[in-house]
Amino acid sequence: MSEHKPTDVTQEQAEEAVRTLLRWAGEDPQREGLLDTPRRVVKAYRDWFSGYQIDPGEYLRRTFKEVAGYDEMVVLRDIEFESHCEHHMAPIIGRAHVGYLPTNRVVGISKLARVVDAYARRFQVQEKMTAEIARCIQENLHPVGVAVVVDASHECMTTRGVHKRGVSMITSQMLGSFRDDARTRAEFLDFIGISRGGR
Repeated sequence: MSEHKPTDVTQEQAEEAVRTLLRWAGEDPQREGLLDTPRRVVKAYRDWFSGYQIDPGEYLRRTFKEVAGYDEMVVLRDIEFESHCEHHMAPIIGRAHVGYLPTNRVVGISKLARVVDAYARRFQVQEKMTAEIARCIQENLHPVGVAVVVDASHECMTTRGVHKRGVSMITSQMLGSFRDDARTRAEFLDFIGISRGGR
C-alpha cells in the first residue's frame, strides 16, 4: 500500500508559489530567463520528492529461497543518494551502507538501493531516514539482524548558517544481531570501512 498522501494542490498553484518566491527574492518572474523557471522547479520537485509516491516495502516483497543455505551477512555499501533537509529544504548528499543477516530468503541487491532512494526522495532528517531504512528491511525480510549506516553532507550547514564545508554526519541503526553481537557489528563496520577509518 502506498504511503503517499493525496494533495489538492494543482500544477498551476505550485508554479504560482515559485513565482511568489521569485518576487520575494527580488526577481521579476516575467523576465525572459525566468519565464520557464516555475515549470522547471515543479518538474524537479516531482523527481526529488517522488518517494512520497512509493511504498518502499514493495521492493522487498519478492525474495529468493534458492541460496544453497547461505546465511552469512549480505552487505551493499556506498549507495549514493540525494535527499533534502526538512528544516531548510536544502540538499543532503551522501552514501548509505546496508547489511542484513538473512534467515532463509534474500532479496535482489538493487532492491536495497531502491529502498534507500525511496526514503531519500522525501523531506528528511538523517537520523529518521536511517531508522526508516532499517525498519523497512526488518519488517519485510524478517532477517536475523539489520545494519544501516548513513554518511552525508548537509547543504543547510555548508551553504548557510555556520558555513562549514567538508563536514559529514554519520548515523547508524543496528537491529537484532547487529545490536546484540559486537562481533557481527564489527564485521559489518569492517566491510564498509568504518573501522579502518574509510568511507
